[in-house]
Amino acid sequence: ELAATIGTPVATTYRYVALLKELQLLEEGRAGHYHLTSQVMPLARAAQLANDMVRLARPAMEEAARELGETVMLFQQFGDSAVCADRVECDRAMRFTFEPGHSLPLGVGASGKMLLALLPEIERDRRWASIVERRGTAVRDELKRALENRYAVSSGELDEGVWACSVPVQTIGRRPTVLSMAGPAARITEETRHTAITALQEYAIRIQR
Repeated sequence: ELAATIGTPVATTYRYVALLKELQLLEEGRAGHYHLTSQVMPLARAAQLANDMVRLARPAMEEAARELGETVMLFQQFGDSAVCADRVECDRAMRFTFEPGHSLPLGVGASGKMLLALLPEIERDRRWASIVERRGTAVRDELKRALENRYAVSSGELDEGVWACSVPVQTIGRRPTVLSMAGPAARITEETRHTAITALQEYAIRIQR
């Protein structure tokens, strides 16, 4: 199953697993299942500290979370996934959250759609088959609107009752990056949604500068 997932020969996968076990990053559980060990935590912290985009974006994200009263996140594209590089939670009792390192497929949710729209056309075309299989052909229109309007939205796509929006952070020579906000749909009115999108776009420009 691991070999099929990562697209490598079984023999090569055995070597990978053996190395990860030797480094105590992976251990075998019941019935041939593997899981990560706590050794990965320092690696995760080191990866976050090494990401200068996170460092640059953090002050603007903190201000955005205070102004908008919802959780603000920074997502980046890694392969076929949108990965949460950092997040700042709001101080409300009921709030939406994504742990740094959590990933979702490109084309899914506001962040996944905006990141997919930002990819070069040749890269988007290469991913269409699997995305259309999951989402249907309507996703093409959503991506077109996201590129034209410079924002993407989702409602209940990942979690029921959650509304989210995402805007691009323009970068040169860096992986595609977006700034996103998410919260309970019940308290985010239509007027609030437009305000949130405009505010996020302004914060994204600040991060870019």
